[in-house]
Amino acid sequence: MEVKLLTEHYGKPEYQSLAGYQKYAGYEMLKKAFAMKPKEIIEMVKASGLRGRGGAGFPTGMKWSFLPDNGEIRYLLCNADEGEPGTFKDRMMMERAPHQLIEGMIISAYAIQSKKSYIYIRGEYRNCLRIVEKAIREAYDAGLLGQNILGSGFDHDMDVYSGAGAYICGEETGMISSLEGLKGQPKLKPPFPAIKGYLGKPTIVNNVETLAAVKYILRDGPEAYRKNGTEKSAGTKLFSVSGNVLKPGNYEVPLGYPLKDLIFNLCGGLKEGRKLKAVIPGGSSAPVLTAEEAMKATMDYECLAQMGSMLGSGAVIVIDDSNCMVDMLKVILHFYHHESCGQCTPCREGTGWIHKIVSSIVTGNGRLQDINLIEKVSKQMMGRTICALSDAAAMPAISFVTKFRDEFEFFVREGRSKVNNQGYNYAQMHH
Repeated sequence: MEVKLLTEHYGKPEYQSLAGYQKYAGYEMLKKAFAMKPKEIIEMVKASGLRGRGGAGFPTGMKWSFLPDNGEIRYLLCNADEGEPGTFKDRMMMERAPHQLIEGMIISAYAIQSKKSYIYIRGEYRNCLRIVEKAIREAYDAGLLGQNILGSGFDHDMDVYSGAGAYICGEETGMISSLEGLKGQPKLKPPFPAIKGYLGKPTIVNNVETLAAVKYILRDGPEAYRKNGTEKSAGTKLFSVSGNVLKPGNYEVPLGYPLKDLIFNLCGGLKEGRKLKAVIPGGSSAPVLTAEEAMKATMDYECLAQMGSMLGSGAVIVIDDSNCMVDMLKVILHFYHHESCGQCTPCREGTGWIHKIVSSIVTGNGRLQDINLIEKVSKQMMGRTICALSDAAAMPAISFVTKFRDEFEFFVREGRSKVNNQGYNYAQMHH
């Protein structure tokens, strides 16, 4: 069952404009927030159990309470640099409900007493950029942004910043570097952004979906918000489902929802005559689940972590028996090799090495020892770099060669795919 909390009005085209948004109680929660003390809102968000929806799943209210009480200027950054392959929920949220995000951001900014926020939008999302900019102008014109908002005495300014197509800028410290006009490269932590972030000042970075959810916690209260989801993973979550399903798209369900129901009920199952082979449950960096594991999985942070994978950004990629796992891994590794910022040697070199090894198998030049080599190099890439991009390439690599080793061995021995016959030898024979 879908539970449409955030996405309730997404089917209505007028919801994109300020007038349409206000028709459905838009900005009413902002008025409610201004009648409360900022600390009360932080306590509500803590009590709701809301966790970061961008991938890491860190408790939002707790993150907010890390801000030092030193009278320094504070910044709020919305991470809309949605670059994880398979993820497309933030794009829909910005295109269909930009004011939902803006209202959530002003409430959050008031809670943490920040006078300035930025929405950092992925460079390829030109359409989102246009829509969000227009919505911000509407909010300014209506006195919902700027000086003394709604007579509350609270001032807040909001700006949009566009990336330039770098996946690495989705990592919070890489994003901060980019915003500061530096090369988009992650920084060492600590210090964490909450202590020393944008321009060296205390900064909170939250995902689009996280910030939009704040409004509903305020509207319904933390207990009602917790009615959806599990004890440790509260609320609803948007899942972007792609791959071999009949009805791909974004689905909002309570956390803890069975993956099996997501694929076979909401997404209409697979094409006729196809069998489920594997599922990537949380974006391309999440270790793959076999069909058997996927049938037992529930979509929450704890269950997927226990299974050795992760919920990540909520991008579910469904793989049926017509897909070759060797070829698929090559595509994933090409992405991480291309997107490495080159700052750390294990990532800069390692992503290239494992991509090259898998490519050599696909072109018919693989050796059986290469399969172990992929695993060996991957293990040496993990936990040795400033950010997690190195791990993001290594984790799928290890899981693919461990769980689908027979496909890799077949490809090395035969020079073609076990699944669809494509490959080096197949091309040779048909020339």
